[in-house]
Amino acid sequence: MSDRSLQRPVKEFRASPIKAAIWRNEVEQNGQRVVRHSVRIGKRYFDRQQNAWADSEYFFVNDLPRVRLLVEKAFEFIALKESDPDSAEAPDGAVG
Repeated sequence: MSDRSLQRPVKEFRASPIKAAIWRNEVEQNGQRVVRHSVRIGKRYFDRQQNAWADSEYFFVNDLPRVRLLVEKAFEFIALKESDPDSAEAPDGAVG
């Protein structure tokens, strides 16, 4: 089991059925620990052939406005968090 599977995203934004999850990553840079954030965009759908829910990283043209909105929200969240060194980084539930 990887460390990532034990972690939760710092923040999630949803525009159903699409989700943007923001992850906190600590890296070593010039001998110092630095916090960087990454974003994973995905879509949840019901696969009728498998009769189960599945995830995809592929989007139809009609999904793109939602993807754009979530990318902008993720960027805003990260930019504001990185500009405020005193902000707490507790995991947060979905918004949207």
